[in-house]
Amino acid sequence: MAVAAPQAAAVEAPIDGLDVSAYTVPTDEPESDGTLRWDSTTIVVVEARAGGVAGLGYAYGDVSVASFVRSKLAEAVAGRDALSPPGAWAAMQAAIRNAGRPGVGAMAVSAVDVALWDLKARLLGVCLADALPRFHASVPVYGSGGFTSYAPQRLRDQLEGWMEADLPRVKVKVGREPERDPDRLALCRKAIGDGVELMVDANGAFTPKTALREAGRYAEYRVSYLEEPVSSNDRAGLAFVREHGPAGMAIAAGEYEWGLQQLGELAGCVDVVQADVTRVGGVTNMLRADGVCKAAQRRFSAHCAPAISAHACCAVETLAHLEYFHDHVRIERMLFDGTLDPAGGRLVPDRSRPGLGLELKRADAEEFAI
Repeated sequence: MAVAAPQAAAVEAPIDGLDVSAYTVPTDEPESDGTLRWDSTTIVVVEARAGGVAGLGYAYGDVSVASFVRSKLAEAVAGRDALSPPGAWAAMQAAIRNAGRPGVGAMAVSAVDVALWDLKARLLGVCLADALPRFHASVPVYGSGGFTSYAPQRLRDQLEGWMEADLPRVKVKVGREPERDPDRLALCRKAIGDGVELMVDANGAFTPKTALREAGRYAEYRVSYLEEPVSSNDRAGLAFVREHGPAGMAIAAGEYEWGLQQLGELAGCVDVVQADVTRVGGVTNMLRADGVCKAAQRRFSAHCAPAISAHACCAVETLAHLEYFHDHVRIERMLFDGTLDPAGGRLVPDRSRPGLGLELKRADAEEFAI
């Protein structure tokens, strides 16, 4: 007896459209790292609508990201299946071919992609971590901040706050005034004790040989992780520091990469590959970054945006940890209901809240709207 071929499922929830808003939030005090100073952060929020439900995504970048979403991406995803975010991701990539995929284009795609994954999970009635091919129940985090602009007491207060939150690892900025870094690292080690991992980020401040000299100094304070000792664009320099640096000190980079090819190139030059879900192409590409790390036998560390990354990283088998960055933690708490607090040094997605579990606090956000 012949069996009828199964019929293709109909699209149940075509994407109705995108709403875009942007907010600039001042820092709580001026901040700097090894190569940059800033006094505010802009977040672009995308809300994707389908089936009477709205999903939320965002990226940290210039307000031009919002314009890019409106001009190039809204039409590209309209009418597509909300239950197939990778299909919409591919349509967005095609739509921006001549407009520019790196930089603003990558951040715009990332924000929309996150919104579409959040939308899918909400339509399914599950938290985003459970809508993904979940590998981990929770995500290890590290406290991140320690800006070079901080006075000693401000740095000490931040470190003590992370210790009160029971974070087992912390990261501070170095490289703006190298002669000050030993005193700052001594302060850090005293504040956190011997049992907490100390990490540093130079944000590309050094040449390879200078980075190697500074890494030797950092080792005296048992620094275990050196991020971007040289620019991520200097692949040979990263490989040099990795090959010749102190034993037990991992070299990391990748937060400024816009796609998988660049992450693949970088993987051979570092011990830990980083990616930012709001830059690398959203959740869709974050999952693929795990494959890059598996193939290269490297660990993965997520850069920032903890309210998104806590869910996405549950599906990353090679995960080492997630950056619990001071600026983003503060902004996400200010603008969204449903953010997560670490417990035992980990973030655990809330299964009682569908999607990312976030809701925009519109009245509070309006103060910062641009």
